[in-house]
Amino acid sequence: MKISKQARRGAKELFRSCQVNGVLDDNQARQAVQRVIAERTRRYLSILSHFQRLVKLDLDRRTARVESALPLSPALQSSVEANLTRTYGRGVKITFAQNPALIGGMRVQVGSDVYDGSVAARLAELQEHF
Repeated sequence: MKISKQARRGAKELFRSCQVNGVLDDNQARQAVQRVIAERTRRYLSILSHFQRLVKLDLDRRTARVESALPLSPALQSSVEANLTRTYGRGVKITFAQNPALIGGMRVQVGSDVYDGSVAARLAELQEHF
């Protein structure tokens, strides 16, 4: 479905109005969606569709997944959390997971950004060069 410029602009304004200190507020987003549905303004379905896309992209940008071959120590976890918060700002939700396929090292994914310092990635890179 093609979205008009007006609907896109309306969705962006709606999205900005739902942010508090640069972080999306769930309650304000719910209230804004309910208000748009109740008013049924022109192109409200397009606005809500694009608004949903913006919310999904924001959630992806604010979700970090940290994988390591072995469980990380609490000190290392807090260090990783501090670095990710410094890089991506407040409101980043971080999950830690164990993935033995990495062999060693760590892989961090935040939205579409991937930082792969694992042994498996380095071996795959070496294999490509040969």
